[in-house]
Amino acid sequence: MSEKYLYIYNNLINFTRNKDLYKSLDRNDNFSDRLTLFLLHFAFFLKNFKNEENRIILQEIYDFNFRQLELSIREIGYGDQSINKKMKDYVNLFHSMVSEIHFWKKLLRTQKLEKFAIFLTDFKEIDQLLDYFEIFDENLSKKTLNSYLKSVSNP
Repeated sequence: MSEKYLYIYNNLINFTRNKDLYKSLDRNDNFSDRLTLFLLHFAFFLKNFKNEENRIILQEIYDFNFRQLELSIREIGYGDQSINKKMKDYVNLFHSMVSEIHFWKKLLRTQKLEKFAIFLTDFKEIDQLLDYFEIFDENLSKKTLNSYLKSVSNP
């Protein structure tokens, strides 16, 4: 697995660490919350750069990111059987996110909030998260995939 995608993975992790994203939780954030926001960031990333020209690179990035997630789960201490089940759950969650945001730009704000509510059930004020991801999505659309492959950049 190529280390060249580590920049992208680390950049997505850094976005996920933004403490402002967790303000609307009634509790301390946990691995599941962070993972959900990581997967949303990653879903928007893939949505923005998905085209035939990028197909192979995006598949490699996808494989790399999920391998890194699996390693993180192993570090937490889950056993092999638990890891397989967890990874299947996370992959399914991710694919449902990708499906829900596929036509993002065509959706009304209320529809976007409904889609976010599916994945962010523990967050009270998803309006702020929606605003954040709208800006994130817009910033992604202003750059090329190649700019993310070259270095760590802030969308």
